Amino acid sequence: MFQRALHFIKRPTSKNIIINTLGNYLNVFFTALFALILVRLLTPSQYGVLSVLLGIAYVLANILDFGTTATIYSYLPGLYENKSNNLYSFIKSTFVFQSIFSLLVITVLLFSFPYLDKVFFKTGAPLEEFWLTSFSVLFFIWQNFLQNILYATKKFVKTNIYLNISNLIKTGIILIMMFTQTVTVGSIIFVFGIVGPVIFFLILLFEKRSVLTLVVKAVVDKKEVRFGYTFTYFIASQFFNLGLRMDLFLLSYFRSKSEVGYYGLSQKIILTIITTVISITQVLSPSFARISKKSEAVSQLRTGFMYLLIPTVLFLLLFFTPGKVYELVFTENFTQTAAITKALSLPFILYTIGSLPMLFLLYTVKKPVYILISNIIFFIILTVGCYMVIPTRGVFGPPWVIAIALFIAITIQIYASIIEFKKALTR
Repeated sequence: MFQRALHFIKRPTSKNIIINTLGNYLNVFFTALFALILVRLLTPSQYGVLSVLLGIAYVLANILDFGTTATIYSYLPGLYENKSNNLYSFIKSTFVFQSIFSLLVITVLLFSFPYLDKVFFKTGAPLEEFWLTSFSVLFFIWQNFLQNILYATKKFVKTNIYLNISNLIKTGIILIMMFTQTVTVGSIIFVFGIVGPVIFFLILLFEKRSVLTLVVKAVVDKKEVRFGYTFTYFIASQFFNLGLRMDLFLLSYFRSKSEVGYYGLSQKIILTIITTVISITQVLSPSFARISKKSEAVSQLRTGFMYLLIPTVLFLLLFFTPGKVYELVFTENFTQTAAITKALSLPFILYTIGSLPMLFLLYTVKKPVYILISNIIFFIILTVGCYMVIPTRGVFGPPWVIAIALFIAITIQIYASIIEFKKALTR
């Protein structure tokens, strides 16, 4: 038994997952540290505004991914391993495509944010904070792109080192701001959304100067972007990512800023563990892309299930953590955070296990259309459900809606996976 466990740990996939997960846990520590500092520096109302603005930035960064993440994980590993002549053309073409379209959207948002805030978000934030949020989106997009390139080429150690050096420097800056009493919502957005990514870029530039030269010299070829596959997954992922934020946005519309602050902090805790799920699926994705037989699929699904038990346990720990612990960490100003976090933790266990059929459909059989259908249904259920329950049940309405939406969406993906497993794979 011990030898089998040791052999399992020594597998390349296991090593990469351990490295990526440990790096992610360190990132979780910094996320918790940032929250711990900010809840002592900002009022619940200010924290609510910060949560909404950063939520907008993260959602837009995901939306303006345009599906390139899936394309990178599907095609870059093969190009990299085979030392293909198209490698740098693929990287440059994908980057240029994403950047041009992102800049067009961000330019529109720069001038429409005040109106959107007036009719929907209702944060009352000044114009400069919306401009900082807009520029942060672009920097998040570029950082995510570079992270995906590094992950797809299995540079897990270096990527996590770069990210956590950035976190250390951000922590130092925030502490300086705290002692100089210069902490504002705008300054925090600037540190998180602009300074952090710039630090990551500079470290990577210093390390990979020669690669940057090759990418710059490469030819842009639109065929390298794989628009059919990319666009389908882009639409699918955005319905899901936007759905995950609609509860916070609708709370901002219907309820008080303080309630949004409580819920925003709880959501940040949940999203931190979701990042753990993502860190595991990032490592598993290339393995799912290489599956061609049913036996390989079964083996990979079992392996994936074992690794995904880690975030499942974390969600359960959130549920059973005493309220006094939350109060000790986040102060008495955020007393509702404990109950909200507990209510949100159980539904997201479904999300964790539901990652397996998603990986199979996206990378093994390359049928993102199933994910598109299930995510549209997820978005509709969550948006309509939250719109109906938030006015009466407040912050405790969304967890029930999230559970129902996830259950139905994952059931659809499991059913589609069974069909494709029987049809598309050989024995």
